[in-house]
Amino acid sequence: MFARLAVAALLASTTIVGVAPNPASDGDAGEFVVVSFGTPTNTTGWTITDSHHRAAFPNRTLSGTVAVSTAPATTRPRTPHPVVEVTGSLSLSNAGDRVTVRTRHNRTVDALSYGRAPTAERWDGDTWTPLGATDFPPVAATNVSLSAFVLPDDPGQPVAAIADADRRLYLAGYTITSTRVTDALVAAANAGVDVRVLVGGSVAGGVPRAEITQADRLSAAGVDVRVLGGERARYRFHHAKYVVADDRAVVLSENWKPSGSGGHANRGWGVSVADARLAAHLAAVFRADTGWPDAQPWAAARDTLTARNRSVASGEFATRFPPVTTQADRAVVHVAPDNARQGVHALLDNATESVVVEQPRLDPHGEFTTALVDAAKRGVRVRVLLSGRWYNEAQNRNTTRRLNAVADAHELDLAAAIVEPRSRFEKVHVKGAVVDGERAVVGSLNWNTQAATENREVVVVIDDPAVATYYGRAFRADWRGGAWRLPVGVAVACCVAVTAGLFAAAARVEFEAG
Repeated sequence: MFARLAVAALLASTTIVGVAPNPASDGDAGEFVVVSFGTPTNTTGWTITDSHHRAAFPNRTLSGTVAVSTAPATTRPRTPHPVVEVTGSLSLSNAGDRVTVRTRHNRTVDALSYGRAPTAERWDGDTWTPLGATDFPPVAATNVSLSAFVLPDDPGQPVAAIADADRRLYLAGYTITSTRVTDALVAAANAGVDVRVLVGGSVAGGVPRAEITQADRLSAAGVDVRVLGGERARYRFHHAKYVVADDRAVVLSENWKPSGSGGHANRGWGVSVADARLAAHLAAVFRADTGWPDAQPWAAARDTLTARNRSVASGEFATRFPPVTTQADRAVVHVAPDNARQGVHALLDNATESVVVEQPRLDPHGEFTTALVDAAKRGVRVRVLLSGRWYNEAQNRNTTRRLNAVADAHELDLAAAIVEPRSRFEKVHVKGAVVDGERAVVGSLNWNTQAATENREVVVVIDDPAVATYYGRAFRADWRGGAWRLPVGVAVACCVAVTAGLFAAAARVEFEAG
């Protein structure tokens, strides 16, 4: 009796936890099945079958989670699990199939069925996820030295971090078109720093032609430039914007371009964090994103990209909000699609007094908009400020009308508005919020479900009253849309300049989706 119970327990602890039938390779080479052995198990005589084929497990003891495959060399680059070779034949149908593991006595251990298989994805019995998808937890640090900044006011912080590095520089972005940033990266590479760059291969409207120029320069300087995309892409967009410089990490809402990190157009938020733990975490994220087949070397990706001419921002703006440096109580790094969605929702769900949000756009009925309404219904004071740019205006008008109508109908302390830059910046590109005057969220995440569940994004949640106050002041100024007060002579000169600028602006329209 005891022996039978022991065998039953052993078999019950062995489960099929995933199948990858369509790994984006010729003839589906490298397809695999993921099996978890809860206890060390002798698989002598065991088999794995699909509807028409059978393969034999090795005659040895297996433990932990492994990927079994008839082509282990092809499978290894497609899974983080140890790969175990099975002999015989497997041919998992892309149209759907059933996979079964059996003992030497033909007793079924476990089985897993799946439907039509998307390219380069793995089925776990519930959902399809991209091969190579990460599962990073949020990582926190306390008593963190950091500097919070806003753009266009302070474009110096990101480049200063790059210039100060002497060991490693990992820069991740949606795009990189800034000559200034490229100059700093090339200088670092020439000084012997390990410089690596990762950008997105899928860019709304096409890759800026200036990015081709900058990536060519970086590659020529020996920088490892990679482009994330293609048939095996794990993310709809590689949309994160950060740099790891030795033990410092800079996370911002802005792309590595003149309008963003260059300070020539956008209202953005950023934070420079001096903490070895958080920098190491983002370095691990970077390595995971560059170490998969969808991250192609620049030489291989270059000619596959569709390039488009884009206008270059050249605005000049005064510094109204110099950076604030502090020892923050706590900072937490979240990444999407792994955990950022949950992190932002937890922040909103735990608000008790106030929430201010500044975003390029919000869906009128999206999950984050609903969370803001729910907060207001709990008695939280909520203010939402959105972009008025032509490509966001229609949706944002609908969102502000809905929120203000809900506020009126339920007598909530909730208000939403469209920003009026009034010479302080050109457009809102912030993806941030301040909660209860004590916590702030900064990063690349646009508050919509697609970005939170399909993109690579990075955000930092900072628990510190000084930082929250700083971003709150910038928000209030943007909410008021305060105009500059100038002496009469200067005002006349500005009027002439603005008139000329309007004629110039009429000749160009720039769309920025990132």
